[in-house]
Amino acid sequence: MADTLAFVGTGTMGGPMAARLLGAGHDVRVHDAVAAATAPLVAAGATAWPSAAGAAAGARVAMLSLPGPAEVEAVVTGPDGVLAADPLPRVVVDLSTNAVPMVRRLRERCGAVGVVFIDAPVSGGVAKARDGTLTVMVGAEPDELDDVREVLGAIGSDLFHVGPSGSGAIAKLVNNQLFLAAAVLVQETYLVAGALGMEPSAVHRIVGASSAAPYVKLAPLLLSRRFDDVVFRLDIAAKDVRLALASAEVEGVDVPLTRAASEVYDTAVAAGDGALAFTATLRELERRAGIELPPLRRQPPGPAGEGPR
Repeated sequence: MADTLAFVGTGTMGGPMAARLLGAGHDVRVHDAVAAATAPLVAAGATAWPSAAGAAAGARVAMLSLPGPAEVEAVVTGPDGVLAADPLPRVVVDLSTNAVPMVRRLRERCGAVGVVFIDAPVSGGVAKARDGTLTVMVGAEPDELDDVREVLGAIGSDLFHVGPSGSGAIAKLVNNQLFLAAAVLVQETYLVAGALGMEPSAVHRIVGASSAAPYVKLAPLLLSRRFDDVVFRLDIAAKDVRLALASAEVEGVDVPLTRAASEVYDTAVAAGDGALAFTATLRELERRAGIELPPLRRQPPGPAGEGPR
């Protein structure tokens, strides 16, 4: 059944998700702080609105894809935000990577005026956003998920009902914590090998057949040096790691490796690399080491018995 939907935040991830909703036959009303970001969607049949309140007025579901907690709070509760819509939407679905306390505060704030707030962060990157195969981690009551299941099914092929409000945010937070902190360790490893005189491609061929093989599957991406292929901005990645670190600290959990990774991301942003791909942490590690690695090259298949490539 087609719905009238509002979609706020039509950037790198939000744009493809909103396009999927259009393709599923929904009436999609869009808003973005950068008006030009809505142009491709308008060309495809969406209606652009100058405010989140305007886009959300009369929509059954308002969906958000925004950089972080501050932006989500402003879009929901600000003077031109979703809760200023008349009439109000029935449901707000936050697809962003958000802080758990913020999710729970917004849940309460929305609930006070009869609006359901669902945290449903997504994972999978731009390619999966385009083809509608994202993983969606939902924090909501079962009946609330049922109310938006068809809508979420247009953007994701794996819908996980993680638990009550905030649970989806927790799942996304720890997923990104592991992915982003481990990425720095993988880059460090190849950098040490390079400093000792071994090319990344030679290291990768050996490690890929050895005990560390499960940990370096992403090495071709992390060492590709395609810093301008921005499917996930470094400054957004830095924010996600900081969120994980802050959440751990609130609960009294010491996470020294995450803290160290967060410092690398933050320093890379301070050096001016925030608008590059998250893999540009390699540039920061290289600055510290005083060397630069060549891109990781795929090795041709070797003789039988040499292991995976």
